[in-house]
Amino acid sequence: MLPGRGRNGRAARRARILGTRTAWTAVGDGEFFCPGCGGDRNYQRLTGRRRFTCLGVPVLPRGETGPVVECAACHRHFGTDVLDHPTTTRFSAMLRDAVHTVALAVLAAGGTSSRTSLETAASAVRAAGFDDCTEEQLSALVEALAADTGRVFEEPCGAGLAIELHEALDPLAPHLAPVGRESILLQGARIALADGPYTPAERDALATVGAALTICADDVKRLLEAARTPS
Repeated sequence: MLPGRGRNGRAARRARILGTRTAWTAVGDGEFFCPGCGGDRNYQRLTGRRRFTCLGVPVLPRGETGPVVECAACHRHFGTDVLDHPTTTRFSAMLRDAVHTVALAVLAAGGTSSRTSLETAASAVRAAGFDDCTEEQLSALVEALAADTGRVFEEPCGAGLAIELHEALDPLAPHLAPVGRESILLQGARIALADGPYTPAERDALATVGAALTICADDVKRLLEAARTPS
């Protein structure tokens, strides 16, 4: 059989004669985490109009398509749901704020009289990205929080503090692997344990942290007990 005379050859000729073409229009741009590149990249948000073509010439409209997100680096197209994933920069900021909020919540539950607890909390916050955090800064923030809410130490986690925990942790939790969510809870547990066994108020605060991180109650209990065991 001569080249181009078989079924594949006929299909190829039809594809050259008849086809569809999409004309893309940019409707927005920004920065996103590109799953193709594996890093933060600029993007364009595109909508498209498909047209039936004959010999490469558009002749009939075939409706709209998209919207899609096009990476400025690799030029691959993705569904707009990729924009729900935070950029690396944004994710780092969310994680830093989450650790800071958890540290404040635990200190607010247990009080700031223990230097060991303050040192443990400040170390965790610095490791998360607040490089200049000091024990004195955390103590002042906790005191200001107590004064603002009228809350006294060693009370169960109040509504205002619970709301702050959920505001910091709810957006972050879906983007963390289970081990990452557990790590944040364990950091809070170590702060609580730095000056002795958990108080009821500290347990309550840590239970709120676990709930905001979508960790079930049984796993929260398991992790709090594991934190008490020296590694």
